[in-house]
Amino acid sequence: MNDVIMLTPADIRSLAARAEVIPTKKLGQNFVVDANTVRKIVATAGVHAGDVVLEVGPGLGSLTLGLLEVGAHVDAVEIDRRLARELPSTIGARAPGAQLCVINEDAMQVTELPHQPLRLVANLPYNVSVPILIHLLETFASLQTGLVMVQSEVGERLAAGPGSKIYGGPSVKAAWFGKWRVAGKVSRQVFWPVPNVDSVLVAFERHAEPGDIELRERTFELVDAAFGHRRKMLRQSLALPFGSSAGAEDALVRAGIAPTDRGERLTVGDFVRLARTSLDASGN
Repeated sequence: MNDVIMLTPADIRSLAARAEVIPTKKLGQNFVVDANTVRKIVATAGVHAGDVVLEVGPGLGSLTLGLLEVGAHVDAVEIDRRLARELPSTIGARAPGAQLCVINEDAMQVTELPHQPLRLVANLPYNVSVPILIHLLETFASLQTGLVMVQSEVGERLAAGPGSKIYGGPSVKAAWFGKWRVAGKVSRQVFWPVPNVDSVLVAFERHAEPGDIELRERTFELVDAAFGHRRKMLRQSLALPFGSSAGAEDALVRAGIAPTDRGERLTVGDFVRLARTSLDASGN
């Protein structure tokens, strides 16, 4: 669409006042006020005309307009009732004829959407970005690629590999679903209000999952246990899910993993192998 009118910083403040919205930390409301940044995000995400895009937390509509400008169909999930109510009129005035569906729900609770999304493009709330990502990837198998803006620390952790100091549970869980990379930095100054943390863009491409739901749940249980005690050896940190440290050691040996290793040295494949070994031993 060529007739989309993007939002200016003044427009955003005016819309917030009309909706009686004061941005809150609780909901992670930091609105992007720079149209050039919006267009950079859309271009980096590789969104094309006709793509069905899932956007989480559209807020006042800055990124939504950028997605609609290239001809995408957007399903936008917004938890704030006031913002969800205001968004259709904003889009109607600035992108006539655009294809937008607004879903006024908590992204952590969404299990159905009007369309099957191909891409996820979102400015995610900092405090719940990882749980939202995992939930969406678990729930919507049609999501094949995505680009999300998150706190720098979170983004770098999502893309981290084994052995890194920042490699952790989110890194392993993300790797279950696909390949992740940091795709760029975002200045604090493009937000209103200006956050007190830096942001990055993180891109992902989905690959075939290494197993079914039962295996995923067991794998994630072991990941949580392993990284819940980072400094402990695996035979100790995995004692609870295996019933004892001896049980953990036996499972680790059978999976070909050194019981004296620590969670940060294991790949997602290692955790999957361990989970499969434990399920096989229990007869599942």
